[in-house]
Amino acid sequence: MSVSLTTANPPATAAAGPSIAPAYAWRAALLKRTIGIAGLAILLVLWWSGTTLIAAPGSFLRHFSPLEAFTTLGRLATDSDLPIHVLVSVRRVLVGLGLALAIGVPIGLAVGSSALLNSATSPTFQFLRMISPLSWMPLAVMVLGIGDRPIYFLLAFAAVWPILLSTAEGVRQLQRSWLRLSASLSATRWETLRHVVFPGVLAHVLTGLRLAIGVVWIVLVPCEMLGVSAGLGYFILDTRDRLAYSELTAMVLVIGLLGFLLDAAARGLNRLVTHRH
Repeated sequence: MSVSLTTANPPATAAAGPSIAPAYAWRAALLKRTIGIAGLAILLVLWWSGTTLIAAPGSFLRHFSPLEAFTTLGRLATDSDLPIHVLVSVRRVLVGLGLALAIGVPIGLAVGSSALLNSATSPTFQFLRMISPLSWMPLAVMVLGIGDRPIYFLLAFAAVWPILLSTAEGVRQLQRSWLRLSASLSATRWETLRHVVFPGVLAHVLTGLRLAIGVVWIVLVPCEMLGVSAGLGYFILDTRDRLAYSELTAMVLVIGLLGFLLDAAARGLNRLVTHRH
């Protein structure tokens, strides 16, 4: 009898292990989301307290209360051209990021692969990336004119540096044994690039892309306040000129929400690629 119990217990323990692990992971994820929602709730309470409870009756701050902002946001989403402004801004961000990827990834691969090229370009890149993209606005308008083209240039300039530097760092961190194995198999340069280098640096490229999204989203709004007739930055200027304070506050919420969603999409893509590899 004791032998049969001994042989029966290990399978029961082994079967319980896999079921406990997903349950624990699910509880941990739920706790993390709950804490995040609680943090947002605290922020909302502080906002409401500062604009409603603490602010004196008739105070200018009462124009920016969350109740007015959310009410106005619902109206703008259905009875205004806000969706058009959102689409225009998102399109500009995607074009800017696409240009930054097209420029930053090849240069990052080259710089990461060559110590000589890295030494030659590092001071220049560090100098250029420390210049605020907004400082190029007058020059961009004078050279490219008004409209979307200077915005594309400024967004691409802002986004290219995190992508370029992350790609170069990814190349430098590649395991040399992979490259030696590729060479031993007589792989061509393109085959090595496609099957070894690209998969090896993809996670770094996506990390740089996520950083670039944060930078681009911050630069976008002031860029759209100059020489354009659509976009979130233009809409904010319009609300200021019309003294529509509740609409201005609602637009701040929209900008924060869209930036959060873009970052969440980048994080999700990064996790997907990491799990596949």
